[in-house]
Amino acid sequence: MGIIYFIVLLSVIVFIHELGHFLAAKAFNVYVGEFAIGMGPKLLKYQGKETLYTIRAIPLGGFCQMAGEAETAIEGKCDDSEIGFERSIKGVNKLKQIIIMLAGIFMNFLFAWILFSYVFISTGYDQMIDIPQVGSIVENSPADIAGLKVNDEIISVEYSDGTILYPETFTDLSKYDNIKDEDSLIYTVMSDGTSKTVNIAPKYDEVSGRFLIGISPSYEHFKMGFIDGVKSGASQLIYTTELMFDAFKDLFKGKNLDQLSGPVGIYTITKQQAEQGLDDYIWLIAVLSLNIGIFNALPLPILDGGRVVLVLYEVIFRRPVNQKIEQGLMVGAMVMLLGLMIFATGQDILRMLG
Repeated sequence: MGIIYFIVLLSVIVFIHELGHFLAAKAFNVYVGEFAIGMGPKLLKYQGKETLYTIRAIPLGGFCQMAGEAETAIEGKCDDSEIGFERSIKGVNKLKQIIIMLAGIFMNFLFAWILFSYVFISTGYDQMIDIPQVGSIVENSPADIAGLKVNDEIISVEYSDGTILYPETFTDLSKYDNIKDEDSLIYTVMSDGTSKTVNIAPKYDEVSGRFLIGISPSYEHFKMGFIDGVKSGASQLIYTTELMFDAFKDLFKGKNLDQLSGPVGIYTITKQQAEQGLDDYIWLIAVLSLNIGIFNALPLPILDGGRVVLVLYEVIFRRPVNQKIEQGLMVGAMVMLLGLMIFATGQDILRMLG
């Protein structure tokens, strides 16, 4: 099933991206020869009034074939002159060209926002109940070994320096950060209506950099309404976008290259998330849709962001980029992206090999 989840995920994201280009092109009366999902031989096709809609054999990529694009030729047409220059991508004004080129990115962002919002509305959220009570205990943690139980009310904690804390909230327990070693702490708790005292030796946690005993507070689950869900989806969209921009910055600085994932890594993550449940799978689609949108905004000639740069060059200098230079830039960008893909795939394989 993993490969099916992967194909569906990739196909949906590509469809949404190309749909953005398609709708913008149609809105500005640009001729679209073919709207395709996938690459390679045609499996299914439907001839619309103008546009040929196809699903192709290889579920990687897709395209929206517009008149006037130098790298494509409209199927069934001898050349763009049969269509008319005014209906080509080059025939509309520069602002409309930029809108068409950015429409795919916009759709990726919009799609991610919708999916984030859906998950928040579907699953709701957990809010901490900030009382000095044990909400959960990590299995085999110091608290578990010492005999603490869920719902035990924490009356006091005596630290190794003699300080005694009488917490009024669970947060008070984290405010007092005087645990420097594995000396035992003395917890006095009310358990099943009976007061008891236990000695707990905390263990150092490398992730948090602190000594912990393995307890968490209680949480209450709340449903989320439509408006709050949409707001939370927007906040998540902004937060994830910031994280991705930071990741791209590190990438260009040569940092965290071992974090890169190619198709093999994405397939592995997709399989894992799908096994966790529908909401986790949808969340992953949202994150990858956003990732594709940001990636396509990079100023490389073969990507949407690079095509916008070329149009802006024409606007500023009132002449198109020299065709040989443009082709050279596109080849260079293609080689760079291919090299990045090979490197990322190599990283995926190394991770699989442990």
